[in-house]
Amino acid sequence: MGLLDRLSGLLRLKKKEVNVLCLGLDNSGKTTIINKLKPSNAQSQDIVPTIGFSIAKFKSSSLSFTVFDMSGQGRYRNLWEHYYKEGQAIIFVIDSSDKLRMVVAKEELDTLLNHPDIKHRRIPILFFANKMDLRDAVTSVKVSQLLCLENIKDKPWHICASDAIKGEGLQEGVDWLQEKTLHFCKEDTLLEMFLCPCVAIFYVTFTTVLCRSNPGCEDVTK
Repeated sequence: MGLLDRLSGLLRLKKKEVNVLCLGLDNSGKTTIINKLKPSNAQSQDIVPTIGFSIAKFKSSSLSFTVFDMSGQGRYRNLWEHYYKEGQAIIFVIDSSDKLRMVVAKEELDTLLNHPDIKHRRIPILFFANKMDLRDAVTSVKVSQLLCLENIKDKPWHICASDAIKGEGLQEGVDWLQEKTLHFCKEDTLLEMFLCPCVAIFYVTFTTVLCRSNPGCEDVTK
């Protein structure tokens, strides 16, 4: 396949498949949320802690989501960054009843937002303030304040109060994520459409000039 053929493959106006990173501390309810978003006949009855990461799929009305459920255990969090480049959206889950570890969740969020593969991208981030059914849970507004979400100015974000076991709040979050992800992918595609012709023109011009100055070379643009 030639360069121009590879470049033309990037010109897609619609991206129906989206890679989503599901992040958050261990025991926040990430796997339970993802499991609840699957079709009922594909849901697991027993939820076990994620070791390393697992991959799951679910669909909304317009998109097919491939979710990378990343373990939130301390020794596995360094794996997160290896998947940032592939992510087109992020779900960040917080245990709203675990006030002691809210600081740790904020530290991990700050590390995420400042990573080179995330920092300069307008990737949408959906926050689930999970376990709202528990007596000690704080409101989603309070979670937002504790995580200083108002400081996120360069990325679309949204926070939903959720109860993963009952499925409450999940559909609201997925609807928002679908809308913002479609917009994000459209921006990405428009950027590709602008850059790819520029790269192609530069490549053709450069090789043409090079071959004209060296009659013995092969015209690689053919």
